[in-house]
Amino acid sequence: MNIQKCECKENRPPNTGRCFTCSSNSQKKVPDNFKVPNLPSSSRRPPTDKNKNNEAAKPELNREVKKKVWTLSDFDLGKPLGKGKFVNVYLAREKESHYVVALKVLFKSQIMDSEIEHQVRREVEIQCRLRHPNILRMYGYFHDEKRVYFILEYAKYGALYKLLKDQERFDERTAAICVRDLTRALLYCHSKKVIHRDIKPENLLVGSNYELKIADFGWSVHSPSSRRMTLCGTLDYLSPEMIEGKPHSYPVDIWSLGVLCYELLVGLPPFDAKDSHQTYKKIRYVIIKYPDFVSEKAKDLVGKLLVINPDQRLPLTQVLKHPWILENAPEGAKPVFSKLEQK
Repeated sequence: MNIQKCECKENRPPNTGRCFTCSSNSQKKVPDNFKVPNLPSSSRRPPTDKNKNNEAAKPELNREVKKKVWTLSDFDLGKPLGKGKFVNVYLAREKESHYVVALKVLFKSQIMDSEIEHQVRREVEIQCRLRHPNILRMYGYFHDEKRVYFILEYAKYGALYKLLKDQERFDERTAAICVRDLTRALLYCHSKKVIHRDIKPENLLVGSNYELKIADFGWSVHSPSSRRMTLCGTLDYLSPEMIEGKPHSYPVDIWSLGVLCYELLVGLPPFDAKDSHQTYKKIRYVIIKYPDFVSEKAKDLVGKLLVINPDQRLPLTQVLKHPWILENAPEGAKPVFSKLEQK
């Protein structure tokens, strides 16, 4: 199997990860028929509800102002929050309410040139309808001649990937809490017939209460009945059935949960190798080596998630009942991100 090495900036550094999303970046004239999806009226403006975590003083938007179309002039732009292959993300504040959001900016020319218009439409259609504390909220979108803007919930502590690299690896308590939060988010997604298909630290953010949030739904799909065939995501996190070109469904997210659990504990994905072909082999035969510092209960959970047969992977409901999760991530427990408060 010829697996091309990833060169896109939105994924890991070239020597630590690979993906299948790369394509040409040459610029083309934006077609006049560029389309973005319609959103429910409830998604047109950021929320007005007071934060449930004792943040009553936080500014709110006025529900009575029923503005149908957003423009960039409605926001004060702040510092850059992140940059990907197709996107730039900025801290922003809505001028009328002073409500703080993250503004995700995509260039139409790059979207059309890379033929991912359908992917962008699907991302909006899925994410704007999801409502869960462990999923980043999409409040709405707008667009101008050259760009598309997504109005997103602001996650104070940023990408989990950066926090992980700053600390090299997490203690078992922190890793278990992250796995617990992600499991809850995936249970909700699956209940809404959504398969995420690209779980990895880069696509997870940390909110103001240290809660984990799924932030990117670019490869997600609404799949109420059929199994999918598309090869997508990052190689380190792909399941055996995806690599081998077999139909896949919700268990691909369970596999990715197992990969993430290992990476949070060790600092590297379990199938990390010198080249993509070795990674492919390790995934196909589930070749995993655990460092001595990983506990037996953690190994047991990872081993029950990283199973070749999709139907034999531990169900998400059982993940929440696993002894390692119950012991390290009881209700109300907070992750120990030791460096956050120093920033």
